[in-house]
Amino acid sequence: MRLTSILPTLLLFTPSLAADSKPLLPCTIYRTETNAYYDISPIAVQPLVDHKKAHKDDRTESWHARGYDMGTNFTLNFCAPVIERIDEAVGIKESLVKNISAFYTWEEEVYSIGQVSTELVFRGRELSLNYTNGSPCDSPSTHDKRKLKHGNDDNDDNDEKDKDDDDKDKDDDDRKSHKDKSSKHGDDVRRKSTIISLACDPNLPSGKAHVSFVGSSPDQCTYFFRAKTMAACGGVGEPPTGLGAGGVFGVILIIFLAVYLLGGIAYQRTVMHQRGWRQLPNYNVWASIFSILKDIVIILTSSCARLLPRRHGYNQLPGSGRGSRGGGGGRVDDENRLIDQLDEEWDD
Repeated sequence: MRLTSILPTLLLFTPSLAADSKPLLPCTIYRTETNAYYDISPIAVQPLVDHKKAHKDDRTESWHARGYDMGTNFTLNFCAPVIERIDEAVGIKESLVKNISAFYTWEEEVYSIGQVSTELVFRGRELSLNYTNGSPCDSPSTHDKRKLKHGNDDNDDNDEKDKDDDDKDKDDDDRKSHKDKSSKHGDDVRRKSTIISLACDPNLPSGKAHVSFVGSSPDQCTYFFRAKTMAACGGVGEPPTGLGAGGVFGVILIIFLAVYLLGGIAYQRTVMHQRGWRQLPNYNVWASIFSILKDIVIILTSSCARLLPRRHGYNQLPGSGRGSRGGGGGRVDDENRLIDQLDEEWDD
């Protein structure tokens, strides 16, 4: 078996960690064409914690857009439900009211124009966010009434007064029909939706946005908004998925060690006919390194042991235990030498 035949097999079984990609975080998108990463979460308004005090830069309400000729204003949030309290909305189940991300109020009734979504989409060069499953779309009679009331200022006022009562009755019937349809045939009802086009504005501070209402479809079933924010500029960071520079280096190192170890073992076993630990590649080098490290550990251990304080027991006292004999004999010899030295001095 040759080493060149082993390498392709090893590479096939090596985990391709660098190619694996984890799902992106909510409200983020990575555009491969421009190698830019977009994160819209900084402009998502989050409700304040009960015990937390509002900072001067914290928003205490969702984003608003003026409706102009629509006769109402709009409230929306990005990648999160609106933080305003909504008790009920036309054609929306009570359990789904908390997920409303855009709405407007008409004659004291709340109309949802989309449920929360965190999926950003690129259509060409335009970055957009889409909300769906809002309140049921208005019937043509209601739409015509709103257009007549708020879009045509040249109409005869006397004719409007004559039709006010009939229009009010039609509105009541339409709202009842919306509620009935949403409770019985919710899947068959056309529902309002919202499309938000996100545009780059590097002059706005981080976490700020300027939202404007663009228009709606003729049947007032789809609403279009444009939001300018610095978060839509992209390139503010790299996607926190996959592997970074350190991860790629680690994968390369693991592959290199696997090829070195397995290829070396195969070579030593098949060509050099080695067995046991000697199958490892460069066994003598690694054995000498291990021996050196072992000696270093022994030297350091013994050096540290000398620095530790010793316990003085009774066996170290003069005349105690076995040490008394050896210690006594040594002292007698010292005394004899001292006496001889003194005698010699006296003789001189």
